[in-house]
Amino acid sequence: MWLVKSLSSADGWRRALCALSLTSAAVLGAALGVAPRAAHAEVAAADPIDAAMRTCLARSDMSSTAGQVQCMDNARIGWRAAVDSAWQQLQTKLPPARRKPWEKSQASWLASRDAERQLLAAVFATTHGSMYVLSEADMQLQPVRDRALSLRSEVARLSAGGDPPRRSRACRADAQCEHAMFDLNRYYRRLQSKMPAHSRSTLTRAQKAWMAYLNATMPAIDERSRIDIIGARVATLKRLSETVGND
Repeated sequence: MWLVKSLSSADGWRRALCALSLTSAAVLGAALGVAPRAAHAEVAAADPIDAAMRTCLARSDMSSTAGQVQCMDNARIGWRAAVDSAWQQLQTKLPPARRKPWEKSQASWLASRDAERQLLAAVFATTHGSMYVLSEADMQLQPVRDRALSLRSEVARLSAGGDPPRRSRACRADAQCEHAMFDLNRYYRRLQSKMPAHSRSTLTRAQKAWMAYLNATMPAIDERSRIDIIGARVATLKRLSETVGND
């Protein structure tokens, strides 16, 4: 069984889980013809890639499941290009002393995404219905979007002459981090218990790859950004644990 170190309490990390839920709800709400008020507000001030996806999802000629998935795939490709563009900009702005941590972070993020695709395929292979096809497309999109926005934020901070992030405390010394990791372990165990036995190794590999990404990234970011990353992972594991095996 793969477990990250078990920890204990607080709640600020829920910003990340809430933000991820709003964005995902907006995507799936548009795809299914529903527009939750909070999600609609979140998308209203969207990046052009989000706006183009929303327009695509609303088109009558893209109303089929295949069409909706194509809209989300196009957005994912757009966000992947945004990751590459922001990464190139970041490399030109980073002081030499900070390049190595970011290079390790980017390499481990790419490896984590490869492992995550296999996990998503394993989970959604246990489901039936068009809504799960849309959900899988959304879950492939969101982490790429998150990474692009994270890199853009760092580029903007450096462009504004911001100071380097303060060194993060150990997670056990940060109550928010402890609580987020406690929940991460809880949803990991729940997902593992529901996965088909032959697919559990896929979950193990994906979680190890994600932990490698978190550990590689922590030296480059501050505590709030660490909570955002962990919170997004908690939301992902929770969503997968509620999805696996559904008809």
